[in-house]
Amino acid sequence: MHPFSYRQASDEQAAIGAVGQPGAMFLAGGTTLIDLMKLDVQTPSQLIDITPLPLTKITELPGGGVSIGAMVRNSDLAHSELIMTRYPVLSEALLSGASPQLRNMATTGGNLLQRTRCYYFRDVTTPCNKREPGSGCSAIDGYHRIHAVLGTSRHCIATHPSDMCVALTALDAVILARGAGGERRIPINDFYLVPGDHPERENVLAPGELITAVELPAMPFAARSHYRKVRDRASYAFALASAAVALDIQGGAIHDARVALGGVGTKPWRSHDAEKALIGKAPGPDAYRAAAEAALRGAKPHKDNAFKVELAKRTLVRTLTMTAQKTV
Repeated sequence: MHPFSYRQASDEQAAIGAVGQPGAMFLAGGTTLIDLMKLDVQTPSQLIDITPLPLTKITELPGGGVSIGAMVRNSDLAHSELIMTRYPVLSEALLSGASPQLRNMATTGGNLLQRTRCYYFRDVTTPCNKREPGSGCSAIDGYHRIHAVLGTSRHCIATHPSDMCVALTALDAVILARGAGGERRIPINDFYLVPGDHPERENVLAPGELITAVELPAMPFAARSHYRKVRDRASYAFALASAAVALDIQGGAIHDARVALGGVGTKPWRSHDAEKALIGKAPGPDAYRAAAEAALRGAKPHKDNAFKVELAKRTLVRTLTMTAQKTV
């Protein structure tokens, strides 16, 4: 591990000012960053510890939405009464990720910035365009069983690893970020970038911007929502495929729907095509399979991960089936 200095930030302005120094990075729960520092994947010269910042509240917003402070721990968010009753898909996604010990440390803001688990990104002896732009992508011609089939480019096929962010994408979450120029609100669908020619750029945060909160809009039908994750073992494994679904069923037809996929995309993957395939249809296998076909229509698999296409379709069909059966 490379030498670095450490300081705690007393307030948001102090944190933003300190991280403006060359080589400085924010430290929250540290569940990803410390691992990457040990591997020499990230080598900050200074860590700005933001754990003292008062961003730990989960509060109800006027109109029925919910605000989640950036320093709220994953375990606290998963067990929040507001989240469990209004947005169960988010609670289920959080509880499907990592281990209880990690969830007790990980934060909402940190989870939004979680880095990929691509083996080549984490191995500094191999080329990786995300870690070192222009060096090449070892995954495309290498072993890529866990990699993405949606949103890829010729420069990167790394999968976004978060469970929480898949649920947030289905829920139309808004990210609040504060920088030297003030605060701005970023819809989560605009927050993440597909790799294109610049896989090193993963989101639209400007240098020095601090995530302060995430807002969930009022979405009454999200009480009927569900997250399902398929992985190699029952716990502490990343998704091979996952689905976050919310359904508004009225009069025997699907009035509205939200569909997002995880484990298959270079970012949390919202599927508007799947939602269009569901709306107006009677809940049932035909509508669910049509939605799954629509969701994976643009998939570009490689030799080791072609199985993900059918796996993701079946995961979505099963998630829609279980969501429709929920009593709300």
